[in-house]
Amino acid sequence: MSNGKTQTDVILIGAGIMSATLGTLLKELRPDWKITVFEKLEDAGVESSNEWNNAGTGHAALCELNYTTEKPDGTVDISKAININEQFQLSLQFWSYLVNSELIRNPEDFIMQLPHMSMVQGKDDVEFLKKRFEAMTKNPLFQGMEFSDNPEKLMEWIPLIMQDRQSNEPIAATKIDTGTDVNFGALTRILFDHLKSKGVELHYQHTVSDIKQTSDGAWELKVRNSSGINRHTAKFVFIGGGGGSLHLLQKTGVPEAKHIGGFPVSGIFMVCNNPKVVEQHHAKVYGKAKVGAPPMSVPHLDTRFIDNKKSLLFGPFAGFSPKFLKTGSNMDLITSVNPSNVFTMLAAGAKEMSLTKYLIQQVMLSKEQRMEELREFIPNAKSEDWDLVVAGQRVQVIKDTEAGKGTLQFGTEVITAANGTVAALLGASPGASTAVHVMLEVLAKCFPQHMEEWEPKIKEMIPSYGKSLMQNPDLLEEIHASTAESLGLHNQELAHS
Repeated sequence: MSNGKTQTDVILIGAGIMSATLGTLLKELRPDWKITVFEKLEDAGVESSNEWNNAGTGHAALCELNYTTEKPDGTVDISKAININEQFQLSLQFWSYLVNSELIRNPEDFIMQLPHMSMVQGKDDVEFLKKRFEAMTKNPLFQGMEFSDNPEKLMEWIPLIMQDRQSNEPIAATKIDTGTDVNFGALTRILFDHLKSKGVELHYQHTVSDIKQTSDGAWELKVRNSSGINRHTAKFVFIGGGGGSLHLLQKTGVPEAKHIGGFPVSGIFMVCNNPKVVEQHHAKVYGKAKVGAPPMSVPHLDTRFIDNKKSLLFGPFAGFSPKFLKTGSNMDLITSVNPSNVFTMLAAGAKEMSLTKYLIQQVMLSKEQRMEELREFIPNAKSEDWDLVVAGQRVQVIKDTEAGKGTLQFGTEVITAANGTVAALLGASPGASTAVHVMLEVLAKCFPQHMEEWEPKIKEMIPSYGKSLMQNPDLLEEIHASTAESLGLHNQELAHS
């Protein structure tokens, strides 16, 4: 204690998957550092990382059509898919290391193998899917993917989707068995239990209300709880509070926080309450977003494993709330606008009229209209078998880019102060799946002076660190085999081995 302030080396704000990942990496690299976590809710993984608040897809670009685009010449650009797949491989390796080191006991508590599929209807989309399949299967990262436009084969793969289908429209799908369903809520709680056992201080129901830099370059946080306000200082602060991160980043006053805004979008899923229907489907099946719809609205029918029980979800339908967190305030959007970002926000508003219109239409949908969208996937879906569940709030980043002022970003962004003493995570999907990649970036930007010394340990945890797996197929095969074994994903032998 000094001057009534508690001093620590590292403060993590928000007990979600990002803070859990960064805390775990730092504890492995610097066991002597003192780490403190502040979370305003009553437990870890309750908000954005919660299993009911995200899609639970191990995002490896195996099925998400928005990561592959058709170029004007008709070829398919898969560079974004390659990038996301490589990033997910880092997460698999890190989780595998934690299991092998017995820091995680039961991987089946958070990860299950599950086929990932893309499904399209209509002649043009079937042609696109075939071209995408041909481009992807030339790449070692996507070995084992199959394509079919044969209704009998599709009946084997996705009986629930093919039953009672009256349409004569062409239909096709790709399937890859090495996909995963990840319970990020469970993983977050497992990692925080581990951190607690390593002496990390976890403070739940503690709200960080202010953050400012002191004259010696440290950060001072004002933290409120039921017994009053305390002050805590740290040399490094990571703001991983989901939608709550933007306000805290703005309070730091760092120049990098200027000209950045946020636009909240909420999600609604339909959850099947009929076990007989749930049993007929075993895959994550992603369709194509409707023309004019944003990338986060890609419809998908997902098998999920939550609390060791098989569930079936369809969505997401977009909703709108001015809150930046499910547990946030209706004033969040308004109070995030300040003199430095007001023109950025106004420019985005003018540019994104189609998104605003789309969100209004989505909010106005009745349950029956949502059922009609579900019936494009499950023709005989009955309304009484499905309930609506409000998923998590996501705050899409708005910033000035080369594409112009007030550009809406659909992705995950890390904003770091020039001197590396504070970093904040903003944005949404593929978020949780790429947490290890994102946190390695935070380490490189914020602790450049330690990276050389840390590199051997990072490579022990993540063998492909610093290498492209696509360009090292032998290493890729070795890593696939070892992660499959330690994470219990036993059918992951590559198709060509």
